[in-house]
Amino acid sequence: MSYDPYPPHDSYAPHDPPPPRLTYPWQPPPPPPERRRPPRRPALGNHRDLRVLRGAYRRQRRVATLTALGYFCLFLGLSAFAPSLMSSTVTDGVPTGLLLALVQLPVTWLAIALYEHTARRRVDPLADRIRKQAELDARREAAR
Repeated sequence: MSYDPYPPHDSYAPHDPPPPRLTYPWQPPPPPPERRRPPRRPALGNHRDLRVLRGAYRRQRRVATLTALGYFCLFLGLSAFAPSLMSSTVTDGVPTGLLLALVQLPVTWLAIALYEHTARRRVDPLADRIRKQAELDARREAAR
């Protein structure tokens, strides 16, 4: 009896785990794994609504991130490539670099405010509509 320790690559489906290898040749082969079907779930809302929600959320993240990160990169770029501008004084010994660094905090607050504003105006209404539709679908499914 020849024992091949490595089965051919396509002898099992890609989503199934490979069959266990026998430790000793006289061991009986293990029982085959049980095949279970995934539970059937009702569709969650309209796919178009979910796509629109993902797009709105993606735009919201981009605007807030680019606001805060854009200002910070501008500050770093000025620090690296315009040191004379950053060391010049604005008033009574306050350098421009320090003033621009202190402005970073209000810009971050602005990014947070933009994030919350776009969430309230665009993302939350879409999420609420999808949630209500999912509840209606669940009630209809339960009534069947």
